[in-house]
Amino acid sequence: MPEQAATGSALAPIAPVYPFAPEHRADPYPVYRTLREGARVHWSEEQESFFFTHYEDCLAILRHPAGSTNMDNASMSARRTMSAHSPMAAMEAKPMLFADPPVHTRLRTLVSKAFTPRAVEAMRPHIAEIVDRLLDQAEANGELDIVADLAFPLPVIVIAEMLGVPVEDQDQLKPWSADLARTIDPVLTEETVAQAGMSALQFINYLNGLIEERRARPKDDLLSGLIAVEDEGERLGHDELLIMTMLLFVAGHETTQNLIGNGMLALLRHPEQISRLRDSDDPALAKNAVEEMLRYDSPVQLTGRHLMEDAEFGGTVVPKGYSAITLLAAANRDPDVFADPDRFDIERPNANRHIGFGQGIHFCLGAPLARAEAQIAVPALLRRFPELALPDDFVPAHRETFTLRGLTSLPVAI
Repeated sequence: MPEQAATGSALAPIAPVYPFAPEHRADPYPVYRTLREGARVHWSEEQESFFFTHYEDCLAILRHPAGSTNMDNASMSARRTMSAHSPMAAMEAKPMLFADPPVHTRLRTLVSKAFTPRAVEAMRPHIAEIVDRLLDQAEANGELDIVADLAFPLPVIVIAEMLGVPVEDQDQLKPWSADLARTIDPVLTEETVAQAGMSALQFINYLNGLIEERRARPKDDLLSGLIAVEDEGERLGHDELLIMTMLLFVAGHETTQNLIGNGMLALLRHPEQISRLRDSDDPALAKNAVEEMLRYDSPVQLTGRHLMEDAEFGGTVVPKGYSAITLLAAANRDPDVFADPDRFDIERPNANRHIGFGQGIHFCLGAPLARAEAQIAVPALLRRFPELALPDDFVPAHRETFTLRGLTSLPVAI
């Protein structure tokens, strides 16, 4: 434990209550509650990191000007054990996810216009068409896996179309994206890191070809727009273009996939709420239901900051160079903010106070798009299949990732 940290009663070791253990993957929320009730701040000797579970502390960390996402500002131990193993984090040209201002500001500005609420609103009719097409296919097949048939393909199709990835190429990008997504977990195996490295190389090789094609024949897509910006001068280098495109594809579908999958599982376990949502013609209820899905079973469970100067949170000083890990999913069930936090309620009045998309300068760029996709897909699914129900013998199977929480499948009776 760092000598500079103010210990007292506010700080406790995170072990033996360890949220990343495989046995907690099915339901980590009792562990979060134990941590939150046991101490204000927890310390991990292995990761040289401070863990926070209270909403107020997590919000303060994510908004603090001394918080960095650049691994160059983390301790050596954190670089060895945390997301520095990500091929994207290790690259010289930093993606937005691992960059600080002014680099982060410059990169985010380049793509932000494509994800504004106004831009996303214009996409809603096309998103609805994609949803209807996917549900048509499921209805024709006579069976439905909500993850495989809707939650996964919908955001992949949308972000691929935005970037300009040809339809025939989308399937080969999916496993590369999944391998890269695994590398933002707190604990990684050598096998995971090696596989992600190979996938990153394959992804880069593919994108080099696509970029060359778009240089020769630009189209009305986001990749062509980013290339045009690069060609205008100093704003975007080739390596930055590669990293940006990879990040947008990976982040562009992972959160939405888990949001729809986790959210539908919560709904299916609360049939009375399905009825309220299906029978309502109030679009505000669908929007609030999506916010409650994000709060109740957060698609992104945690994020972190590396402190560039000493800073105090929850009565504990996090010294310069150490990491403050915010357990977003724990904060989203903080009883000081959300009454009866373990109850799923699509009419919860303050559901939108969740921090499932983060906060501060790294607030999820694609949040408006993820929200729109879920707001369209969930009601459409309930209208199309009014008798939707879980099989009697259903046992949830979750992905092996921890940071990105989601189901591998969600078969339902239609």
